[in-house]
Amino acid sequence: MARAALLVLADGRFPAGGHAHSGGAEAAVKAGRITSAASLEDFCRGRLHTAGLVAGALAAAAVLGVDPAELDAAADARTPSPALRAAARRLGRQLLRAARAGWPSPELDALAREFPKGAHQPVVLGLAARAAGLGPDDAAYCAAYESVSGPATATVRLLSLDPFDATGALARLAPELDRVADRAVEAARRAAAEGTDALPAASGPLLEVGAQWHAAWPVRLFAS
Repeated sequence: MARAALLVLADGRFPAGGHAHSGGAEAAVKAGRITSAASLEDFCRGRLHTAGLVAGALAAAAVLGVDPAELDAAADARTPSPALRAAARRLGRQLLRAARAGWPSPELDALAREFPKGAHQPVVLGLAARAAGLGPDDAAYCAAYESVSGPATATVRLLSLDPFDATGALARLAPELDRVADRAVEAARRAAAEGTDALPAASGPLLEVGAQWHAAWPVRLFAS
């Protein structure tokens, strides 16, 4: 296993399209729910324990060999917002392009044929990690970290927040990220044995509502 591949996959400069998405932060800033480093930390904490947990479990399950089509359907069922489903598939399509360039794999080629418009991003992330020789814990960490790093980076732009304060918020979340990644891998192992109903279905209703509101804006800085 080339563990250093995790650094490539989790790098914000990896051309997977995440820079164009705020993870719900733009809508939260507009609604007044993110106004400072403290409220950013609260937002990211909520996102980590909901969207981050679900994404981590989906990604880890893909590494463990659970059928990608079943995982994609499970991701759809756990994403009520049409806008978020569309964003997840756009991100998945872009990530798949980058992953196939970095770690050519018959499984990634098959996924591209089965989902020409894109599979959900966490599913693609898991298969990319598998192609790179990484394990389920690596994929879970990557997905969980992305669930908070995206909003933090976006908020620096949206509020002109001091990037040192945003980084501090992420650092304080690190112990919780460890626990979420562990829970995600445990759930993924159950899903591998029992089916995708064993995956977590944690949700953040304000993220879903905010995504639909954000999608209707005529002008916005981020795609989602």
